[in-house]
Amino acid sequence: MRVNPAAPRATYTECVKLPFQPPLEPMLAKLSDEIPDGEGWLYEPKWDGFRAIVFRDGDDVYIQSRDLKPLDRYFPELAGPLRENLPDRCVLDGEVVIAGSDGLDFEALLLRIHPAASRVAMLAAESPASFVAWDVLALGDRDLRETALSERRALLIEALAGAAPPIHLTPATHDAATAADWFTRFEGAGLDGVIAKPLAGRYQPGKRAMLKIKHARTADCVVAGFRWHKNGPGTHIGSLLLGLYDDDGRLHHLGVTSSFTWERRAALVDELAPLRIDALDGHPWAEWAEWAAAGAADASGQRLPGATSRWNRGKDLSWEPLRIERVCEVAYDHLQGDRFRHATTFQRWRPDKRPQDCRYDQLEVTAPYELLRIFNPEAG
Repeated sequence: MRVNPAAPRATYTECVKLPFQPPLEPMLAKLSDEIPDGEGWLYEPKWDGFRAIVFRDGDDVYIQSRDLKPLDRYFPELAGPLRENLPDRCVLDGEVVIAGSDGLDFEALLLRIHPAASRVAMLAAESPASFVAWDVLALGDRDLRETALSERRALLIEALAGAAPPIHLTPATHDAATAADWFTRFEGAGLDGVIAKPLAGRYQPGKRAMLKIKHARTADCVVAGFRWHKNGPGTHIGSLLLGLYDDDGRLHHLGVTSSFTWERRAALVDELAPLRIDALDGHPWAEWAEWAAAGAADASGQRLPGATSRWNRGKDLSWEPLRIERVCEVAYDHLQGDRFRHATTFQRWRPDKRPQDCRYDQLEVTAPYELLRIFNPEAG
């Protein structure tokens, strides 16, 4: 399959000269409240873009997204620079970003996910993308995934020593104080935090083996349903029902997001309409009508929507299911048990992420500092 017939591209089966072929699950990060200190860490800015693993084998270049799909057709302007600046045969991990006058522009990235090649080409000319590399997974015939990050970083620096824009090597430091300074200073440029990686760590596809420290707590959630606004069905969307998967693959309801303008609520009616078609077929919450009226979970312990409690008796909690296809990023203050304590704030859609990747293990729950200090003063 050629994803862009205008230029040579590698398909999944054509990267035969590399130590491994796409698709490759990217290594992931777990949310943390603070930057870890001490020896043995490498710190990098957290780029706000589309995760991308680049496979290059001579003239063949293939850009794989976080959800294991090709990105090439959406960023055709990167093909030439990747051939010019990357080693002849390599696999690099990094991020596709678009830099605007006010910093990184994630909305401009979202506009690229368009079916019309002419539209993509126009946007590529108006707002060209860049690729920021932060890891090397293969060089020539050498598979580096079992190699310590400290050595991979040295090899990456050497491999990109002569790279020119729009191909970049991410900054990195071993100093936690410098990372803390980046955390503050880089926010104005659109970077949304710091990534901390163990220097001795190997590359673990699909595992949350890094830490991400963000300016606000956010989570990527499955959008599994919605509730109509109190004005009545068909008028406006009231809230979106959010879910996360546990380790056993069960989708739990953990809260809602409802932070939309009046105009956006109206627009969501049409936007979500296609996802309502046959939504109950195979839906993990299909038995919602049979749940006990006073229960907050079914017999298996799965957290489900639609139940009442002493706080919401008499409130209409009926909801409409959606096919499990959409992912959104929401901001939240903290968890109480396995649910969001308050309603969350909608941040953006995440078309680059798969619903099945929205799991509880992306969250790191820590007790508030003041609560610890009050209830355990001996701990200091």
